[in-house]
Amino acid sequence: MASAGLYSAISPNPSRKPPSVRQSVPAFKSIRSLPGEFRFMESPSSRPLEEVEHVNGGFMGNGILEEDERDVVDESDQVGYDSPYGRNAQAEEGTPNDQLDASVSPLPSTPSLLIESKWSDTASYVKKKNLHAWYQLQNRDWELAKIISTSGTDLIISLPEGKVLRVQADVLLPANPDILDGVDDLMQLSYLNEPSVLYNLQYRYDRNMIYTKAGPVLVAVNPFKRVGLYGNDYIAAYKHKSIESPHVYAIADTAVREMRRDEVNQSIIISGESGAGKTETAKITMQYLAALGGGSGIEYEILKTNPILEAFGNAKTLRNNNSSRFGKLIEIHFSETGKISGAKIQTFLLEKSRVVQCAEGERSYHIFYQLCAGAPPVLREKLKLKRVEEYKYLCESNCYTVSGVDDAEEFHNVMEALDVVHVSKDEQQSAFAMVAAVLWLGNVSFTVTDNENHVEPVVDEALLSVAELISCTIEALQLALSTRNMKVGNDVIVQKLTLPQAIDARDALAKSIYSCLFDWLVDQINKSLSVGKRRTGRSISILDIYGFESFERNSFEQFCINYANERLQQHFNRHLFKLEQEEYIQDGIDWARVDFEDNQDCLNLFEKKPLGLFSLLDEESTFPNGTDLTFANKLKQHLNSHPCFRGERDKAFVVSHYAGEVAYDTTGFLEKNRDLLHPDSIQLLSSCSTSLPQIFASSMLTQSEKPVVGPLHKSGGAESQKLSVATKFKAQLFQLMQRLENTTPHFIRCIKPNNLQSPGIYEQALVLQQLRCCGVLEVVRISRSGFPTRMSHQKFARRYGFLLQDNVATRDPLSVSVAILHQFQILPEMYQIGILEDTRNRTLHGILRVQSCFRGYQARRSLQEFKKGISALQSFVRGEKTRKEFAVLLWRHRAATVIQKHVKGNNTRKRCAEVTKAAVAMQAVIRGWLVRKCSGNIGLLNLVERKASESDEVLVTASYLAELQRRVLKAEAALRHKEEENEILQQRLRQYENRWSEYELKMKSMEEVWQKQMRSLQSSLSIAKKSLAADDLGRRSDASVNTGEERGYSGDTNSTIFQSHETNGVRSMSASLSIINRLADEFEQRRQVFGDDAEFLVEVKSGQADASLDPDREFGRLKQQFESWKKDYAMRLRETKTILDKLDSEDRTPPDKARKKWWGRKNTSRLT
Repeated sequence: MASAGLYSAISPNPSRKPPSVRQSVPAFKSIRSLPGEFRFMESPSSRPLEEVEHVNGGFMGNGILEEDERDVVDESDQVGYDSPYGRNAQAEEGTPNDQLDASVSPLPSTPSLLIESKWSDTASYVKKKNLHAWYQLQNRDWELAKIISTSGTDLIISLPEGKVLRVQADVLLPANPDILDGVDDLMQLSYLNEPSVLYNLQYRYDRNMIYTKAGPVLVAVNPFKRVGLYGNDYIAAYKHKSIESPHVYAIADTAVREMRRDEVNQSIIISGESGAGKTETAKITMQYLAALGGGSGIEYEILKTNPILEAFGNAKTLRNNNSSRFGKLIEIHFSETGKISGAKIQTFLLEKSRVVQCAEGERSYHIFYQLCAGAPPVLREKLKLKRVEEYKYLCESNCYTVSGVDDAEEFHNVMEALDVVHVSKDEQQSAFAMVAAVLWLGNVSFTVTDNENHVEPVVDEALLSVAELISCTIEALQLALSTRNMKVGNDVIVQKLTLPQAIDARDALAKSIYSCLFDWLVDQINKSLSVGKRRTGRSISILDIYGFESFERNSFEQFCINYANERLQQHFNRHLFKLEQEEYIQDGIDWARVDFEDNQDCLNLFEKKPLGLFSLLDEESTFPNGTDLTFANKLKQHLNSHPCFRGERDKAFVVSHYAGEVAYDTTGFLEKNRDLLHPDSIQLLSSCSTSLPQIFASSMLTQSEKPVVGPLHKSGGAESQKLSVATKFKAQLFQLMQRLENTTPHFIRCIKPNNLQSPGIYEQALVLQQLRCCGVLEVVRISRSGFPTRMSHQKFARRYGFLLQDNVATRDPLSVSVAILHQFQILPEMYQIGILEDTRNRTLHGILRVQSCFRGYQARRSLQEFKKGISALQSFVRGEKTRKEFAVLLWRHRAATVIQKHVKGNNTRKRCAEVTKAAVAMQAVIRGWLVRKCSGNIGLLNLVERKASESDEVLVTASYLAELQRRVLKAEAALRHKEEENEILQQRLRQYENRWSEYELKMKSMEEVWQKQMRSLQSSLSIAKKSLAADDLGRRSDASVNTGEERGYSGDTNSTIFQSHETNGVRSMSASLSIINRLADEFEQRRQVFGDDAEFLVEVKSGQADASLDPDREFGRLKQQFESWKKDYAMRLRETKTILDKLDSEDRTPPDKARKKWWGRKNTSRLT
């Protein structure tokens, strides 16, 4: 919207009709500033005011001036208006003077005003300029015709194909100049009529410019092909505002910026009919938001929800290969830093009837076909899947594939997306089992059991598969599909179902399972995307909802969808008109408020109580005998007087919506509104052993506990009462509208150019109908009710300033604009000058002064703080530098001290060595002298006598030598003392070595004694083993000999006795051997233990091993343990001997008595 400027219009508002008086335009005799190529066509004084043509607020007389050459427009003329989304206006160069600007004021659509204001008395001008106008053909398409000549109210026109027609002026609509072809904002069009809007959209569509603005609304035409308008490069460009052309990215970017700036939640409302591209537009919007707010990782999960929702909620229809059969609101939350922190998805009105029936050429939901095509072999075998053609729910439409879509690959994408949103593998298999169960339910067949047409399910593969997949018993499934329990008082009556009733029960169960599965998946997704503590309250909601629908046969779904669109259209109109009025008030425009007629009457028709469409539908749904015909008759009875309602024959009625009249057929209204699922089916699901059907049953019970509106119906008992579908949908819609009212909305209207879903085809009638349905023409109507042509003062002055007689170089744009209007005597009723520009200039001047003072104050404060910071930093730096210098000085001092220590020590050692050397020399001399003195050195005595005269010197030398001799004697005595001490220490060392050798000898002798005792015990045990073995062998040989003799002489009786003796002997020998073996094992074990301990103590004693213990004491303790064990072991040997004696005495074999026992030969002294 323009921030300020000049507003011009020929308004259709009666409060601002143009005056009927005529005034003459001033002559141009004294105009010296005009270019030389301008010339007068006729006397300007003779021209009436009606012939004045206003272009962008610069008003020029029709037929007054002509410019033979092109007017060159400065690039600054192309500056776009201030807009939330911006635009990239086309160049305005090479344009005739009659086509100077892109926003020529639109004329009223009323034919009489059209003739009076534009087409009367313009014959010469029309002939000269060859004007164009729109002409509507018989097929309702518009053609751009050239006006050849006029004659009164008749005009001769030429069509593009060369056909020439004579038509009335009131059948033509004015066309925009060529310079406006393909403008990116419809508000720039001079004439905002339907053919101009259609042509502008087609012009851009043919050039792959699929996005166009209509004020605050973005119009997106589905290209049905890939266009190069997306990707990271475009995201970066719109993020940095380097591209300003209309785009979904621009809408999303504006929403993000306004959310951060105003801290207000935003909403992006995407609407359009099936096949217009709503789902793809929503995904593109989410991609841009994820790119701007990415970084937390959750944006990838949000994008991965699209394959899941499309698989379970989209289907192929006659109008769209990927039609969303539900509405959804995606609320994306942002953190304080602008990053995406989570999301929540809300769905509306899933089309459950598509599960059980599809029209010819359509498909059911994608997941059915994807599962059959892409399931892995293991899953296929588990779910008992077959080909799509073998399921009755899918084969009725004779459509199994979508052109260009691989269902198997799409199924793998769905599984990958389920992993991303944290749906476990077990939960995925359970969900796919429910999908397969729905398919198998369609194959369940019934057989008639009696004459009353009662049926029961056939126990075949379909029934068995359903029971296995939902984990219930076959008997329970049969009863749920063929009977119904009716509670009458305290009694329960079992009623058998007829074939139609059983089929309805089967289909209701299938629809309920699929609907609950869809809701469960949405809940799982919301858990994965939950915000939690990261929520800040700022969010952007993306509403992807079905557009207005009008088919040949419109049912309950279209009834609810069109009601929702009525609500959204009212919200859209009020918001748009509010923005329009706020701009006029902000600019100070003297504009009478236009009270536009909204669609409140139609909404009252739906919502009014107790005689609204919804109230009557709920009331009729509660009656047990209510039918679709009685509902239609009730509507005609109560609503025929309503201006938006008209009754038709049979079950039909017509509602006048904002987009046109729609005829509804009430067939199936009551059944779809009730959406009854009998408690028996809910009980069946609750009895299943798997968790997912139980969750579905719990959800259904929760819904059934909610009270119904209206009187109670008794057909199914109180247990079957629940909210109707219409009531729930209306409540959801009210909640949605309340949420949208608290946000700043941004609108995207998707348009489908053709029903063939083919690129390059543009059907005018279809597009025009959608423009009406999605409210784009309402935008035009609201805009035309005010001042649709708007220019800023700067642009107006630049464009028309050269027409002024005076020099305008030093004047401001507002003064130039006013001077132009006054010079040409344009009536004030024809324009308005916004005061915001002047206010803006004064305000900006004051703001600049305040800013200069404040910024100076901030600069001074910053300088002071900067100085303080520098001082603090300098103190820290200087302190650190001083500390480092002191540390270096301290280190040098310590190093000097160490060097001095080493130098002084070296000097001292040198001096000591010199003194020692001198002392040795002196000792040598003295000792030599003493030797020579003792040996009677006569020469030396004579020498002494000769020097007797020098008595003093001799006395001194003698005393010095005596002192030296005394010191030598003292040193020799000390040396002898040290030698004596050394001798004493050597004697002690020899004593210790002798003691150690004696101790080693004792240890070796004890070890030898111990080993001898061990060998003695081992030899005794071996002798005992051999003796027992010999006794056993002899006993067996004797027993064999005795057995033969006994058999020869005594017969069977003696044989039995001998066998018993033999058995006793064998038992006694085995017992003896076991005792001896145990003793031998114990002996080996103890020998190994004592041996290891003794070896370890020897190593400790010799120093080979390190241990904190006393080896002598430990060795004594080990010896005591060995002695005690030896005594105990000897005692047990004696006891064993006694036991063996008893066993031997019991053996009566004579050879055994004569044999000498092994222990008799044992040397008992070894044990002692």
